[in-house]
Amino acid sequence: MTPTLNVYSLPRLVDPEKLSGGVAVVIDVLRASTTIVHALEAGAAEIVPCLKVDEARIVAEQFPEGTVVLGGERKGLPIEGFDLGNSPLDYLPHIVEGKAVVFTTTNGTRAMTQVRTADRVLIGAFVNASAIVKELVDQKHIHLVCSGTDGQISQDDVLLAGMLVERIMREGGLLYEQNAQAITAREAWLHSFALPRALGAEPLEPERLAAELQKSAGGRNLVNVGLEADILTASRIDQFQSVPELDPEKLRIRLV
Repeated sequence: MTPTLNVYSLPRLVDPEKLSGGVAVVIDVLRASTTIVHALEAGAAEIVPCLKVDEARIVAEQFPEGTVVLGGERKGLPIEGFDLGNSPLDYLPHIVEGKAVVFTTTNGTRAMTQVRTADRVLIGAFVNASAIVKELVDQKHIHLVCSGTDGQISQDDVLLAGMLVERIMREGGLLYEQNAQAITAREAWLHSFALPRALGAEPLEPERLAAELQKSAGGRNLVNVGLEADILTASRIDQFQSVPELDPEKLRIRLV
């Protein structure tokens, strides 16, 4: 069977049946994916993604006192009564180390429920891009699923998907059949960043990537609620070398 490399610019474009036998990567650069990586790097025992706020509260109540943190957002802002919002730098070791983080967001956690039929489900962000590539190189069937923003395509996710496609094609040994969205995402990444650098521009700095991400739907939302600092945090390529993986049956995210 021909190796395949697909990008889905929104979760609703995914056919769950076609994920079976492959590896899926959930992408929500601004901010769920980035925050999940930060939380696990800070020592969180696991992330428990939930679709709804009430569901998250019920799940958190099932943990012994002192062993769980409630985190997430609605409309970009922290949820009333929750311990943390969705800002990556809020997930510090003295808050989350050794604890479960019950987590609900507008876009990212919803996307995770769409990909549970894949053999493996990884969580990808710019902050762990190279680690994700290492897991994906030479996998025969790869599905990069962008979470989007409020049901709309968001360029921050598409750019990361394009970067991953470019690196998988360049570093791997397989010739992939790509869907149209994979081709488009790769072209968007090359046009925005890789080609100018090849022509002699400076290496891609977080500030330059952040400036581009700020233009996306997700970026504009963060600027509107005064959380643009999170965009720079999400733009630090390869800050970490860890890969969060979702257990599709237990709905728990832990480091590989």
